Formats: sequence, structure tokens, C-alpha cells
Amino acid sequence: MEALEPHGTARVLAPFTVVLVGVAPVLCGEAVCSLSSLGAGGPSTVAESRPPKAGASRPGLSSGGLPPGLLSVGPSQAGAPDVAPAAGMSTKSVHYPRPVALHLPPGILATPSCQRRHTLPASEFRCLTQEDASSVFEIEREAFISVSGMCPLHLDEIRNFLTLCPELSLGWFQEGRLVAFIIGSLWDEERLTQESLTLHRPGGHMAHLHVLAVHRTFRQQGRGSSLLWRYLYHLGGQPAVHRAVLMCEDALVPFYERFGFHRVGPCSVTVGSLAFTELQCSLRGHASMSRNSC
Repeated sequence: MEALEPHGTARVLAPFTVVLVGVAPVLCGEAVCSLSSLGAGGPSTVAESRPPKAGASRPGLSSGGLPPGLLSVGPSQAGAPDVAPAAGMSTKSVHYPRPVALHLPPGILATPSCQRRHTLPASEFRCLTQEDASSVFEIEREAFISVSGMCPLHLDEIRNFLTLCPELSLGWFQEGRLVAFIIGSLWDEERLTQESLTLHRPGGHMAHLHVLAVHRTFRQQGRGSSLLWRYLYHLGGQPAVHRAVLMCEDALVPFYERFGFHRVGPCSVTVGSLAFTELQCSLRGHASMSRNSC
């Protein structure tokens, strides 16, 4: 709808103008738009309908039947009658406003449903990379030094394994932050030896789990168990890997036995004054869950 002109006339767009009446409309020969008043509330557009007198002519009418500057309310095709209310009645014309794009004022954030979501998933399991080495070492150092006074893997050893066999590692990330991890390598002998702590034997069929650690903020929440299950499923999807092996202190043996590990005897590997028990697990039953692999 266009703005009012200075001289008190209003332009009414015919295709978007509807005349509302309280009774059924009747056909008339003419409909004229004028301004009813200019009060405190501003001008309003009124459609007046007067039936034409037979043979009478109206002064000031243009060849189209309306004064200059006014448009007919109704169909514009030639020969089509205009629709208006009965004689003596007048109603306000209703105009449909044009669509307007809504914009929030500066400084006001959109609702969460309108904001673009970050691409980082809330929870993700994936193989570790060189970029994760520092985060891995920080979690490992805090988890083991406070208990045993030493780390299973040093930072350079972590980087070495993530270079040689990243597919044998698995990390749990919460909104992009590492919260738990496992690092492993391949071993080609029946039992672990001192060399197995730092070597990766590509031709081996046994995955040696070097370390499993959980960030202190997320402990006592079952995350270590969930990660170990997924890691075993991941290994089960690798045809070259037949078994998993690890060494742990006696107090942790019941924990690993819940996942199918069984004792094979005392481990020949010692770290300082610490002694360990060696456990192994067959991966045959985990092959069907290979969809969880990296």
C-alpha cells in the first residue's frame, strides 16, 4: 500500500484490496475511493458505493469513469463488473501488507534453533593422531604418576606409536576434547617381553595394549569400560589381529576379566619394583562389531 499523497487522495492497489461488508455484496456500476476524515488517528481509506442514475453524467470524470488519481476497486478486465456493498453502506478497505524481512536489533542473539550449530560432535570415538600426542601425555602423566610414580609411555614413545600404528589407538572425544584413550601396538611372540614395551612388530597378530587412561574430570563414570569395549570391537574388525594382550597389577585383574581377558601367568616384564600379571583375550567374538572401528 502506498503512502497518502499530500492533497488527500490515496492510491489503492486493486489486486490487493478487499471490501468487507456485513451482508451479501451486490453488483453496482461504480465504486469510488475517498478519504473519510483526517482525525487524530490519521487518514483512513473508505470505499463508497453509489448506484449510477440512468442517463446521468458525473462532472469531472475521466474517460475511465473515475476522477484522475483514483483507481477502481474490483477486476480490471473490460466488461467485468465491480463488486461493492449495497447502496447507502460504506466499509473500510482491508489492504494486505507486503512481506517484510524481520531483523533482530544489534546485540541480541538469535535463539538456539536459529543459530548455526558447530561441526564438532558431542561425543566421538576415533583413532589418535600426532596432534593428540600432547593431550594423551598430559592425561597419562596425571593418571599414573600419582599412583605409581612413572608413566607407561613417554611423550616420544607416544608419538612413535601414533606414527607407526595409529589404527591401534582409540580416543574418546567430548566436544573436541580428549577425555579417555587407549594406545596399542602389534606383537609377534606368545608372551610379552621387555622389548614389547617400546616396539611395534607389523607382522604380529597380537595387539599389545600399552595404556588405558581417563581424564580425572571424567573418572568414576564408566568411561574406561565403554572405551575398552569399543577398542576390542575395533580390533575385531582387523583381520590380522587375533588376540589382545596386556599386563596389569593384581588389583586390576578382575576388571579386565569382565571383558574376556584371562590370566596367562606372571609377566616377565618388571618396571622398577612393580610386578605384573599378563592377560590375553581372543578377538574372535568381537569381529561382528567392526562398525565401531575408525
